Parts: sequence; structure tokens; C-alpha cells
Amino acid sequence: MIKLSAIQLSSKANVATNLEKIADILAKITTQPSTHNTSQHLIVLPECCLYFGGEDSDQLGLAKNSAVDSSTNFSLYSVKESKLALALGSLAKKFNVYLVAGTIPILTSSGKKFTNSSCVFNPEGELIGQYDKIHLFDVTVSDNTKSYCESRYTQAGTKISVVKTELVNIGLSVCFDLRFPNLFQQLTKAGADIITVPSAFTKVTGKVHWQILLQARAIENQVYIVAAGQEGVHENGRKTWGHSMIINPWGEIEQVIQTGEGYISVDYQPAEINRIRQSMPLLTPL
Repeated sequence: MIKLSAIQLSSKANVATNLEKIADILAKITTQPSTHNTSQHLIVLPECCLYFGGEDSDQLGLAKNSAVDSSTNFSLYSVKESKLALALGSLAKKFNVYLVAGTIPILTSSGKKFTNSSCVFNPEGELIGQYDKIHLFDVTVSDNTKSYCESRYTQAGTKISVVKTELVNIGLSVCFDLRFPNLFQQLTKAGADIITVPSAFTKVTGKVHWQILLQARAIENQVYIVAAGQEGVHENGRKTWGHSMIINPWGEIEQVIQTGEGYISVDYQPAEINRIRQSMPLLTPL
């Protein structure tokens, strides 16, 4: 049996503070008594889980300063040389969980931009998957931030990612990807049983679109959706929606945390995926 959890955060512009908060919540999750024989635990963190609420350029600086060796050649740099990834992998190992570590900034080979990367760690703390956010948030929104331009410092990813484990196949997406159903269809055709959605949805767009889009992606693809969000008013004034949810393959919301920091958990039911897909076949072969 696998348990699925989503952690909701109001991350600060301070890595150490956020790591401590994540560790505290992981400790609470993993010490909760289970009514079933749960052999594994998959936990999802929000987008920008280790640093949020600063200037856009701060993420680029963080990516540069997170190299294990400051003399690292940018052309050879990868997620495995990131202190941020090492710290998150250590948490996965300490709490013996599969951890979809929201996103962290990973420096590109040019050293001029970073990828907004969702990293997956196994219970041994090993990096077993990475997805670089494909659809960047370059939009105008009627909130106090007004204009967002992720592409100024972020390099878009180019390929989908499904992390296949012995127990479940995990499709990876990030925030704005949610508005592009073709990405989710590709993940499902590639074998995803669960699709994770680390996010920092704006309060304005989240209020009207977040739940609808999440349920639509679950229904269309007959998968579990585990969506972990940032929530609250952040240090730079940005407002995020929260409302982290776990949705089953029939589109029903099984658990939600609307505001504040915390977590939600459900038991993963693979038989339910099989039942729904057999009774209403929607998927076509690649």
C-alpha cells in the first residue's frame, strides 16, 4: 500500500527556514498512525519549496550559489551538484519516503539562466527523476504583482518525465503546465498512474481556475492528481492560492487543505485506476 501526501507551504526567502519547516512537517506525516499496511509514502512539495517571496533574479543567484563546488564548470553542472538537491535528498532518506521536491532552481550550462526543476528522490535519498518546467508563466494578472515573466531568468524544459518505480509510475508537471492538457495526456500515455503538480498559483487565477483544471486533468487521464501549493501573502507581496488537493481518477477531491501550512494524505488505490480505465476506456496507444 502506498500513501500519497501533499504539503502546503508559505515559503520564505530563506533556504534554511524552509528546510526546517519541511522537516517538521515530514516528521508529523511519517509519525501519524496508519489504518492500513502502508509500505511506502509519496510526498509532494510545492513549487519553489526552498525559496519564495524574493526578487525574480534571486532564484538565478541561488542556483549559482548552490553548486557543491563553487569552481564547478557550468557546462558540466547538473542537479546532482546542487546543495539544494542534496539537502532535499537527505530529507527523503531521513524520513524514508519518496519525495517529489517541488521545484528548485538548477543552473543551465550557460550559467545565465536556470531551469525550474521538479526533483524526485527515493527513500535512500537518491535522485531518481527530474523534470524541467516546460510552460513558463509569462502573463499579466490583475493582482498587486501585475506582470510575471518567468522566461527572463528561467530556461524552459523540453521533454516530459515519468518516474517509474516498483510500485507506481509518477508523472511530473509544474504549476502553469496545468493549463496544457496535451502534456498530461503525454504523461498518461507514457505510463503515469499519478501526476504531481507542485505549484505557486496566484490567488486571482487560483480562485477561478485551480480546482476546475485539476479535476479536468484527473478525469481526462484517469489518474491520481497530487497538487501541492504555496499559500498566503509572501515577503515580496505576492499572493498565492493554496488549496492543495489530492484528486482520484474519477475526479473526486479526496482531501484538500485550503489555507495555511500543513499537509493532506490519502491511500493510493491502484485497483480503482484499473476499474475506471476498463469501464470507460479513454486511452489510446502511443
